[in-house]
Amino acid sequence: MSLYRELRPNDPVLPSEKASEFWSKVNDAPASQIIVAEYEGLVGATCMLALIANIASEGRPIGFIEHVVTAQSFRRKGLGEACLRYAVETGWKLGCCKVVLLSGVQRPEAHGVYEKVGFCGDVERGFVIKRPRP
Repeated sequence: MSLYRELRPNDPVLPSEKASEFWSKVNDAPASQIIVAEYEGLVGATCMLALIANIASEGRPIGFIEHVVTAQSFRRKGLGEACLRYAVETGWKLGCCKVVLLSGVQRPEAHGVYEKVGFCGDVERGFVIKRPRP
């Protein structure tokens, strides 16, 4: 949860019992995987790979990577890159027709890592709409 706090510092704090419940939902779902990279026995980076059912592309799923974050103290050690490479390779093994990842436009340092892994920001264009907070 501390990694997610680094990624989304303005999100409301999730009570631990809710965090455990949501963790189980994501971790136990057959269409999603939480990937972590450890450094000296500590979780240093993570991302989530979710498979989206697809009727196009011969019915092959779409891999969607979300919540890519490396702890500030573990950056520049290749942990985020390792998570992403594992997620992409897992997507290919699971038959994905493509693997998609969105990133905030204000994160050019992360974009360099994504490009190093093989992502290209010029193939398709992502659009996002977020639900307003009450």
